[in-house]
Amino acid sequence: MRRFINEKRAEAILRRFSRTRVLVIGDLIMDHFIWGNVRRISPEAPVPVVEVGSEDLMLGGSANVGNNIRSLGGKANVTGVVGTDDEGRKFISKLVELKLGTDGIIKVSSRPTTIKTRIIAHGQQVVRFDREDQQKIPPNTVQKVLAHIKASLPETDVVVLSDYAKGLITEEMFLETVSLCEAVGIPVAVDPKLEHFGYYRGATVVTPNNLEASVASGIEITDKKSLRRAGAVLRKAINCRALLITRGEHGMCLFEGSTETHIPTVAKEVFDVSGAGDTVIGVLALALGAGATYTEAAVLANFAAGVVVGKIGTATLNRKELKEAIRDGLKAWPKD
Repeated sequence: MRRFINEKRAEAILRRFSRTRVLVIGDLIMDHFIWGNVRRISPEAPVPVVEVGSEDLMLGGSANVGNNIRSLGGKANVTGVVGTDDEGRKFISKLVELKLGTDGIIKVSSRPTTIKTRIIAHGQQVVRFDREDQQKIPPNTVQKVLAHIKASLPETDVVVLSDYAKGLITEEMFLETVSLCEAVGIPVAVDPKLEHFGYYRGATVVTPNNLEASVASGIEITDKKSLRRAGAVLRKAINCRALLITRGEHGMCLFEGSTETHIPTVAKEVFDVSGAGDTVIGVLALALGAGATYTEAAVLANFAAGVVVGKIGTATLNRKELKEAIRDGLKAWPKD
């Protein structure tokens, strides 16, 4: 496995993160965490009573992709839509606090800011409730997002499209974005949503998880043979240069050309998978923009995912943590 990358090459790629510019397009979400403890069951219904200890607001959805890029030293330019409500104002304040730009944030009064509230007790999620509007974003608002995309491309190395099916990403919007990127030779990395798989034709690299790949291909992935068949079906359907299927405890599988590369998992212990896909697509894009091959970028994304699933909440990691994960992971991997 060490033939994929060595520590010296990984560090060279990581050093170039600070010069890599990533435009992140997608559905902006505020992640709201309520932390507490459970000591009894409610007398009103058979449900736990959570005694609230604290609350946190974190950037979620495509904004978490941008936050992961920022925390690793890259330059993230985030664009999407929020409401003019209190959550939208808090969202923009959070961007400012984290030194992520707000020029690409389009505010609309006709819809709420998407917010996901998770109640966590003793390190376990008790319940989640979402407040959102999944209707398509109005065309005039989409045009404002596209205008920001077009204006940003001269200072962009890689584009990430992070689709949470909250209304921004339509087939027309995706095709327009790909067309703009193709015209200037900028790769487009897509973190997909199952119901939109038909949109992504022409993307450079797409990163479905195992379930998404199974359903989208019509082939239940249970072993390497079915994985290979599903990968072939999806690559033909999407016509992408590379396909990275993330498989949880089974690691990842990268399909590029006629090559199929299996990358083993590196997570020591999984506490929370919230936002792990955001980390994968963010690191993948950063690495590609820094000159990594698809295999090298996938390996680095795999190491990064192994770190964030060991944290609770919508987590990010810094470059030091990634370096340590690479060093420890390479030592643990078999030599070939």
